Amino acid sequence: MPAAPPRTFDDTAGPARGPVGDGDSAGGPDATDAGSLRPRRTEPVMITAVAERIRSARPADGPVEIVGDADARVTGATLRAHEVRPGDLFAALPGARAHGADFADQALARGAAAVLTDADGAARAAVRDAGVPVLVHADPRAAIGPASALVYGDPSRRLDVLGVTGTAGKTTTVYLLEAALAAAGATTGLIGTVETRLGGRRLHPGEHADRAFTTPEAPDLQALLARMADDGATHVAMEVSSHALSLGRVAGTGFAVGAFTNLSAEHLDFHADMEDYFAAKARLFDGRARVEVVCVDGPWGRRLVREGGGKRTVTVGAPDADWRAEDVVALPDGTQRFTVHGPDGLVLPVAVRLPGAFNVTNALLALACGAATGHDPAVLARGLAEVRVPGRMQRVEVGQPFLAVVDYAHKPAAVEALLETLRAGTEGRLLTVLGCGGDRDRAKRPVMGRLGAQLSDHLWVTDDNPRSEDPAAIRAEVLAGARDVDGALVDEIGDRRAAIAAAVAEARPGDVVVVAGKGHETGQQIGDEQLPFSDVEELERALRAGDRP
Repeated sequence: MPAAPPRTFDDTAGPARGPVGDGDSAGGPDATDAGSLRPRRTEPVMITAVAERIRSARPADGPVEIVGDADARVTGATLRAHEVRPGDLFAALPGARAHGADFADQALARGAAAVLTDADGAARAAVRDAGVPVLVHADPRAAIGPASALVYGDPSRRLDVLGVTGTAGKTTTVYLLEAALAAAGATTGLIGTVETRLGGRRLHPGEHADRAFTTPEAPDLQALLARMADDGATHVAMEVSSHALSLGRVAGTGFAVGAFTNLSAEHLDFHADMEDYFAAKARLFDGRARVEVVCVDGPWGRRLVREGGGKRTVTVGAPDADWRAEDVVALPDGTQRFTVHGPDGLVLPVAVRLPGAFNVTNALLALACGAATGHDPAVLARGLAEVRVPGRMQRVEVGQPFLAVVDYAHKPAAVEALLETLRAGTEGRLLTVLGCGGDRDRAKRPVMGRLGAQLSDHLWVTDDNPRSEDPAAIRAEVLAGARDVDGALVDEIGDRRAAIAAAVAEARPGDVVVVAGKGHETGQQIGDEQLPFSDVEELERALRAGDRP
């Protein structure tokens, strides 16, 4: 009989209110975990110093009890037992499905030097009899961020960290910001949904199986920032999800800039309602960032400015904002040229190779963030001109006489913006392939189906990442919204590869084919299987197959 695999604890369930994946993404089968990127060397930190850091960061949570040798030292931190390295502080967190303390034996066998947990975890035999110091705190999930920051040498004090939050536009803004800062001479890091990069070089993909965290867990984030600082980074542009803010993943991180894109209905399987969702995003603007840059072309951004606790706030997007765009010209190749009006009478011509009004706003936000760190906007703007973002309005071209696009749009507002943008730029038909992910907010499915049918000439409803749900049941919910649209042409093809091929086969010169929902992803999660699948590759394959009319 083969040996049983080692038990692992991965607290991806979070609070009992629902899953904590950052979106509908599913990573490729060969992705590398963020936890593998640590600084090459750390100085040992005493347990008493860790306890004091937690006390100072979380005074309202009560005392930190140390059971065992208070003079012991730790050299790393993790909340996953199977990723423990010798000398680590193991954070044994309570989760919806299990308690991390039940996996302390595995962490100890791998060399954990101390355990951080709550009273429940400390009472369990594996921790009680561990023989290493135990830090007992009322909220270990909130405590592991500041603890990890100390263990890894407070890396955000050595970097300008620029955090971007919001429902849509985070990824694009972060790529634009990375390019702008690099043009200004900064050595840049990037942390986000698609990948982690340093100096423009990919360190690892942003996903691992179906644990697709836009923002890494706190110990991984602090280790990653320390590695970037050690390797010469000066600025790090990172996406900050509402899950990260709710679950303390960015606790212990200091931000030079906190930026807000927009807010629309999303992640309501995790957040109780839009107020709860907004409150999570607003945590980035509680004074932890030296400068707050807020898009105010919508009601949530304007509210954030009114209620924010920052020392300095810069506004973007609206006609009366500090940064605004005028004279926008959309060129046939998707490039947009516009004039930026900024503080102190700034007037600056800017170009981006990304279509859509929302990408003008994303570029404005990136410029304002870069300027907030002291860089010349004119130099920053040079970096924007050639930015291409994987899976965001990504063109797939093999010489076909029509436009073919892959986009990550997987929520109603994003689908609407995507299709309206493409519709405005074509005189032909808009042919759309669209699905919804499983184990995520069900309420958005009929809405996305309705929008897809309203805004497309032909809609194919297909599978996305069904995960543990019945794919046909998901499609039925999308179709319910699509078939409410009078006169809409809607087909159902569950096989995503076949749906893409059907859309391409129908395309004629001047049409637009758009495959929405998975964007940059390289896998499809079906039940317990993670299958290789890339919309970009499948679309290219379909375009190359057969003769185009």
